Formats: sequence, C-alpha cells, structure tokens
Amino acid sequence: MAPSLAQAYRRRLWMAVTAIIENLFFSAVLLGWASLLIMLKNEGFYSHLCVENHTEKSNMSWNEGGGWPSCVEQEEVLNLGFTIGSFLLSAATLPLGILMDRFGPRPLRLIGSSCFAASCAMIAAAAYTPEVLSFLIFFAVSFNGFGGICLTFTSLTLPNMFGNVRSTVLSLMIGSYASSAVTFPGVKLIYDLGVSFRIIMWVWSGMACLVFINCFLNWPGESFPAPEDIRFIKKVKLNGTVMNDRMTGDRYFTHVTTMEDTMGNKQTEPEQTESENTAQVPLCRSVCSPILLWSLITMAVTQLRIIFFMGAMNKMMEFLVTHGDSNPSKELQREVEEKVGFYSSVFGSMQLLCLLTCPLIGYIMDWKMKECEEEKPQPHKITSDPPKRDRKIQKLTNAMRAFIFTNLLLVVFGVLSLIDNLPLQMVSFVLHTVVRGFIHSCCGGLYSAVYPANHFGTLTGLQSMVSAAFALLQQPLFILMLGPLGGDPYWINLGLLVLSLAGFLLPSYLFYHRRTLIRAKAEREETTHHSDDGTALKEVNGHPANELPANGHSA
Repeated sequence: MAPSLAQAYRRRLWMAVTAIIENLFFSAVLLGWASLLIMLKNEGFYSHLCVENHTEKSNMSWNEGGGWPSCVEQEEVLNLGFTIGSFLLSAATLPLGILMDRFGPRPLRLIGSSCFAASCAMIAAAAYTPEVLSFLIFFAVSFNGFGGICLTFTSLTLPNMFGNVRSTVLSLMIGSYASSAVTFPGVKLIYDLGVSFRIIMWVWSGMACLVFINCFLNWPGESFPAPEDIRFIKKVKLNGTVMNDRMTGDRYFTHVTTMEDTMGNKQTEPEQTESENTAQVPLCRSVCSPILLWSLITMAVTQLRIIFFMGAMNKMMEFLVTHGDSNPSKELQREVEEKVGFYSSVFGSMQLLCLLTCPLIGYIMDWKMKECEEEKPQPHKITSDPPKRDRKIQKLTNAMRAFIFTNLLLVVFGVLSLIDNLPLQMVSFVLHTVVRGFIHSCCGGLYSAVYPANHFGTLTGLQSMVSAAFALLQQPLFILMLGPLGGDPYWINLGLLVLSLAGFLLPSYLFYHRRTLIRAKAEREETTHHSDDGTALKEVNGHPANELPANGHSA
C-alpha cells in the first residue's frame, strides 16, 4: 500500500537522496553514447553491414578490441538508434506530464524502472549473438530512453516538499539527470578491465529492480503538492499547524494539537483561496503565453546543439586526429582509436560537473527570494516595515539572468568547437556539460516560478517534446557530415553557432515583461497612495470631513 503524503514528507530527505542516486545511474544514461558506441562496436553489433559492403575498402577497418569489422554504415545505423532513444528521452515527457498531473509520480516511476531493467536485459541478450539479434538494440534504447525519462520526470515535483529552496533542490535533480551521462563511461572502464559486457548489463538490470522496490515502499500514491497548495496543509501537516517564518518565509510544522481547533481554519483560509485561484487558471492560457513560446524556441535550438555534439563527438575527434585523411595508415588508425577512446572517457567523466554546477544556477534562480513579500499580502500590514521586493518581478529577474548566463556559455562553446585544436576541446567539453545542466534547470525554475503548479508537468512535457522533435535533425546532420562534408564538422558547427544566438530571444522578452510588471506595480502603488490620501481627508477622528467645523478641528 502506498504511503500517505504525511509519511512521504517525513521521508523527503531519503527520497531526495535516493532520487538523485537513481537519476545518476538510471535516467539519461543514454547520453553517454560515445562510450556505449565503442562497446557496441567491440561486441559486433551491426558489424555484418561491413562484411556485406566489403567492396568499399576505404570505409572499413578492423576493431582490435573484439575482432569485429567496423565501417561508416555501422556507425550510421547505430547513431540512428541513439537518435531514437534520445528522442524518446525527451518526447515522452508530454504524455508523462499529463499522466503525472492526473495520477501522480508513483505509477510512472514503477513503469520507468521496469522499462530500464528490460532495456539492459535486451542488450545483454543481443550480445550473445549480435549477428542475429543486433536489431534488439533499437528496442533496448527505446526502453532505455522511456524508462530513464520516467525516473527523471517523476523526481521533478519532489522539490515541492522543500519550501523556499525548491529551485536549489530542483537543480540537484536536474543535475543528477544531466550527470547520468557519466554512467556509460564508468561502465566502459569496467569493461576495459576485462569484465564481460553481458554480465555488466545483467547486473545493471538487477539494480534497476531496486529502484522499483524503493518506489513501491516510499513514494506516495498522489502528486507532491506545492507549499501554496491547500493539500500541503490538509494532508501533510498531520495534527499540527503550518506556521510561516516571517524572517525567511519558510513554512515549518509546529505539532501543537491544542492549537489546531482555534488556529487551523484561520491559517488555511488565505492558502485555500490562493490554491483555488491557481487551480482556476486554464491550461490554454499557460500554453499560449509568450514566455512559453519563446522558451520552446530557446530549448529546441539548445537541445539540437547539445544532442548533435554528443552523437557525433567520436567522429569529430577522429577528424581532428586524421585531418580528413580518408585512407589513414595503420599507425594513424591506432592513434585514432587511442585518442578517441581517451577523449570519450574524459568527456564522460566530465558529466559529473552537472551535479556540481547545477546548484549554482539554482542559487541564481533563488536569489533574494527570501527578501520578497508574500504572494498573498496580509490585510493589515504594518506600514513601518521596510518595503520588500515583489516576488513575481524577482522571479523573472532571476530567470532572465540565468538564461543570459547559460546562452553566453553556449556561444563560447560553439566558438571553441570551430577551432582545429584537439586539447582545446577539453574546455568545450566542460562548457557543453555545464550548459546541458544549466539550461534544463533554468527552464524548470522558470516554469515553476511563472506557471501554476498543476500545469508544471504538462508544460515541461510539451517543451521537451518540441525540443526532441527539433533534435531529430541531428541524424541528417550526422549523415551530411560523414557524406558530402567528408567528416569535417566545421560548417555544421558554424551553422549551429549562428542558430544558437536565438537563445537570447527569451531573456530579451523576460526583460520586456519585467519592465511591464514594474510599471504596473508603480501605477498600483500610486493609485493606492492617492486612495489612502482621499480616505484620510474624508474622515478625521471618526467624523466625516463635511461635518467638521470651518477651522478643521472637531467640536
């Protein structure tokens, strides 16, 4: 039986820690494709395509790791598998968001862990006879991508249980998701030590079953409510009263049962009104808002830039070693294998930077939020208190700064990708990893700040699906690079660099929208000030102004 929300709140630290670990090992591991590709080629997946096309000697080489032939046709087919898996890793978020908003994260997380276990089992089974069962890799990467995004997506609402540090906890979740690309490079290190590829996959499948058990025992049967949601008070507070810390704005729990009858209703009335108003916002208004539309463009362009680099990285590193030599010598081929393997391992190990740097963008999104006024102002506010920041304006300011910073890093990454220098690509690896973690944290923080909590899953799913559809262009770009361009990625990288400049459209609109809100707030304050002055003139010491003596003093 699923635990209640109150039980889940008491276990929130355990759930957060395990969710980060599970995201790291079982979510977007497919993004470590560069290392997985080397292992699949060593195990002979689709090597029969090289034998069938053996007449093209220049396109075929022999892999020393497993004794299987390797060729361009094999890499194109395997890259198609990566395209399908990475597409599902993002595109499945729209139906998942709708289902999670309706049924909660528990059933989706159970399904996701099962799919991931099945994907590892299929890869292990296909490795026994790759000449016959290579086609299973397409089903395996599909299950892997779908199962991974189920685990990631269901963990994004868990930060609702952490109050004013939601954005920071959310960034940790997204950082663990982005850092999961380090898993396959780690697996490759074990593989290089001589451990059987099939044994690794079977063990990994068994570990995914532990995720299923953990979810079954600890995750509640309904969604995690936001702190402003009435369910946060009614179902999470147990027998206590939810109190607000006036200094920090955090909600905390005072388990004083004698106060519940006298204060419980008064404390929840404003929260209930706010929750009802939030629930009345139609989804179509959020979908058609300019902020969402500009975010779709920004995320689609960034996703294509990131996915193409991850899918084509091995071939780009190979071109930097051979400098376009279509018929390299055996010594050069050996150097290519060594350097490509080394740089793919370095790139994979750098994915852990996502987990370390994502809290930085979460800190930017939470900047000075504790100094903001409450979203539901008190009816009798003490005028002597110093003025506080407007919460909505501060949220937009933080999001604008976060997106500008992330897009600047993306542009610098694009410039470095154009330079024909292999050691310099280490810096581009770092920037790629940081941008990949930052951009998702920025988008998740923006949606949680601007839109109602009950729209978060659907809107995030819509954004991911649009980004995934746009990222499908990486497959024709990969074929273009290997074919007409002869393996030279320069012109493709240049085009993607120019395209990435569109990422500045969203912070530009946020700047414009922020100025509009500041002007509207100033007009409201001016109207309120004039209204207060008029009321003071009408009444002095309890007497209407038109009944006072001519000297202005009461009788």
